[in-house]
Amino acid sequence: MQAVRDFLFGLGPWNWFILSVLLFVMETIIPGVHFLWFGIAATCVGILGLATGFSWEWQVIAFGLISMSTVFVINRMFKSEESESEQPDLNLRGQQYIGRTVVVEQAISSGRGKVKVGDTIWTAEGPDLPSGARARITGARGTILLVEAA
Repeated sequence: MQAVRDFLFGLGPWNWFILSVLLFVMETIIPGVHFLWFGIAATCVGILGLATGFSWEWQVIAFGLISMSTVFVINRMFKSEESESEQPDLNLRGQQYIGRTVVVEQAISSGRGKVKVGDTIWTAEGPDLPSGARARITGARGTILLVEAA
């Protein structure tokens, strides 16, 4: 027990370098960018420990402060800004069809039926329309197209 206590309370610079290597290895094994900033902080504390000879208490405080500041700064730098896309409906396939006139494939009764868009059959909701009638797409809700008589 004394050996563990001596190891933990005697956190010298080399222990921080060992910790940083372990954190960098974990970063390469585990997906995401979670351990990189803590590895950088451990490396910085190791360098500070070599340069100044801080006690273990100050080393732990420095590790916490550097870890928090690197996470904060990097999150600010790489924060994705909401930008307008040139194709806002790119992954909303149903939204791309709004305004298009289509043919009712299966009669719309009780508010539901099927329409043909290109070579694909879509579920549609709207007023009752017979099979073969023309309908205009007015909206989309997931994989359901909202239609009205054309």
